[in-house]
Amino acid sequence: MTHEQNDQERVESRAHLLPEEAAVGSDDPQAQADAILTESDIREEDRNAAPDTVLEHRTSEQTVTPIEPPD
Repeated sequence: MTHEQNDQERVESRAHLLPEEAAVGSDDPQAQADAILTESDIREEDRNAAPDTVLEHRTSEQTVTPIEPPD
């Protein structure tokens, strides 16, 4: 199986609309599937490619202001 055949099988498999997608419809499920899979491949290769998906690694001490006990 060639890479191109594998990609085509992925597109055909993804072109079956999810219930949420079927509810609103799609003018071109094949093109939609191709776009979704292309974007997914890009994000898989570069975890920072998708907007607002950069994970910050901080401890709770860095994110929460400690509450001082009353005197």
